[in-house]
Amino acid sequence: MTSPSLTSTTNPGPELPAPAQGRARPSTAWLGLVPFGAYLALFLVLPTVLAIATGFFDKAGAFTWSNLSALVDPVILTTFWNTTWLSLLTAAVGAIIGAIVCYAAMGLPPTGGIRTTLDAATGVLAQFGGVMLAFVFIATIGVQGVVTILLKDTFGIDLQPGTWLYSVPGLILPYIYFQVPLMIITFLPALAALKPQWAEANLTLGGSRVSFWLRIGFPVLAPSFLASFLLLFANAFSSYATAAALASQGSQIVPLQIRAALTSETVLGRENLAGALALGMIVIVGVAMGLYALLQRRAARWQS
Repeated sequence: MTSPSLTSTTNPGPELPAPAQGRARPSTAWLGLVPFGAYLALFLVLPTVLAIATGFFDKAGAFTWSNLSALVDPVILTTFWNTTWLSLLTAAVGAIIGAIVCYAAMGLPPTGGIRTTLDAATGVLAQFGGVMLAFVFIATIGVQGVVTILLKDTFGIDLQPGTWLYSVPGLILPYIYFQVPLMIITFLPALAALKPQWAEANLTLGGSRVSFWLRIGFPVLAPSFLASFLLLFANAFSSYATAAALASQGSQIVPLQIRAALTSETVLGRENLAGALALGMIVIVGVAMGLYALLQRRAARWQS
């Protein structure tokens, strides 16, 4: 006889209705970006749009191409060339010196005193530009600078033949001063992202230190290095305050030429020349930063 417990089926009872899913409440996290967005709109987007727009209008508000035609003027072309070679030179020197410092820093303990001091110093020195930096160089190696007088009185060495510090070549040292820390900040994380397993695999396959850098290190770091170089170039190309304090006589670079166009009362028929100059400057810096973004996206694949 079969046991009832084996033949009877368990009644599961009535099925309970699935809990009703309420509507997802809209996220309000984006509200935290409103102050930042308003700041960008008021102090970056709006001035940029106004600067570009004024280049296409004359003093009476009529549309004109005469301001843009000034970009092919020999004086303006010389100004752009001076700014370009100055930016390329200081970016190259800053990138090379910064990369060497980054390589040396990788041999230090990340939490050690020297490495911590280096990280703190680069964060401060990268922002130490403008008028303060110009006054530091004037007080040090200017015409009446401490080092200038010391070398002249002690060794007969004159650091100021033709007062070079107050011309375009004199901007090289101040620019390099803030380019090197910026390079360290941007390139050190890429160098730290090199995985030890890659070096071990290279040694396992019979490679050497030289082959590791030629076949692995340099190809992996090349996008990050070039991206940092472009960032340094854009930083130097758009620098104004340091140049305005040092090379105050004349308008040898684009930012100073824009200042002269804004303040001069002798630019007859080209009252909005500053807008055209700003447009040319924005295009060059924009192209550099666009390439920087592309290279950073490529470099991010190796840093993940």
